[in-house]
Amino acid sequence: MTTTMSIRELTRNGSMFGEYDYIDIEDKKSHEYKGVFISSKYAEDVKKFLEKKFAKEKKEKLDRIMKFAGKGSIYPRFNDMTASQIREQKAKEQYGK
Repeated sequence: MTTTMSIRELTRNGSMFGEYDYIDIEDKKSHEYKGVFISSKYAEDVKKFLEKKFAKEKKEKLDRIMKFAGKGSIYPRFNDMTASQIREQKAKEQYGK
């Protein structure tokens, strides 16, 4: 079940959390959308969805930066390596370890 209510209604009636799966939170005066409350039984699914979405956005942003920077054009041997892996590789090359 879903419903829409104000922040004031939510704070006054905590039992509403158990009754609804999804609650839209809206400012009563301005009718501005403030957010959403998700029932605990759906919380893990929402977290997983958001983690995937944030990872995708981060990858797209990094891809745009690397496209601008010319990924691999200067040091192609360091492609797809983390900063710590690059330091280890450079130390091996420098000190012969």
